[in-house]
Amino acid sequence: FWAYTVEVTNIGYVTVQLCARHWKITDGKGRLQEVRGPGVVGEKPIIGPGECYEYTSGCPLGTSSGFMVGTYLMQTQDGDNLEVIIPAFSLDIPEERRVIN
Repeated sequence: FWAYTVEVTNIGYVTVQLCARHWKITDGKGRLQEVRGPGVVGEKPIIGPGECYEYTSGCPLGTSSGFMVGTYLMQTQDGDNLEVIIPAFSLDIPEERRVIN
């Protein structure tokens, strides 16, 4: 199981609400799983101009590495929908530290 932290910053001029997410998770063997759902971590945060929202979540992964890519569906106060692309990021085990005596 992999934990990840995402920080969403509203660099626009209008307030938005994060309404839904869509993740594509690919493991080290190329197996793809997709996750769709409302909001993130049980919330649908409202993010004003210049504000940030940070959350930590997790995903199952059957190999020691993989990557995620996705989108968020945002909605403005006027009801306009915006799709925000989340660039791919890797899920990797940090190299083991070895102590040599």
